[in-house]
Amino acid sequence: QVQLVESGGGLVQAGGSLRLSCAASGSIFSFNAMAWYRQAPGKQRESVATITNRGRTNYADSVKGRFTISRDNAKNTVYLRMDSLKPEDTAVYYCSAQLRLGGAWEYWGQGTQVTVSS
Repeated sequence: QVQLVESGGGLVQAGGSLRLSCAASGSIFSFNAMAWYRQAPGKQRESVATITNRGRTNYADSVKGRFTISRDNAKNTVYLRMDSLKPEDTAVYYCSAQLRLGGAWEYWGQGTQVTVSS
């Protein structure tokens, strides 16, 4: 059973930066892709950024140019660097893993809270 553990959330002022980490209990190279999602109060969970096992990345339009997803296969860790944070980025951020191309996002972390004050 794969476990994902997020860390790095917190309270930051608008315009500030945070780096989230997602540590996996197994080899992340075995996953087709990993991603960061977020869920704000009263809203549906949305995909923020995705990275494949070949390093291809994809971002939500709302975070393009501000967020950067990366991975360190040796450390079995995925990161989300968040710059120029806005109050609307406030949410619980979740790490997820997809085993196979086109498959479900089967594994989820417990989430880490990011709060951006204006």
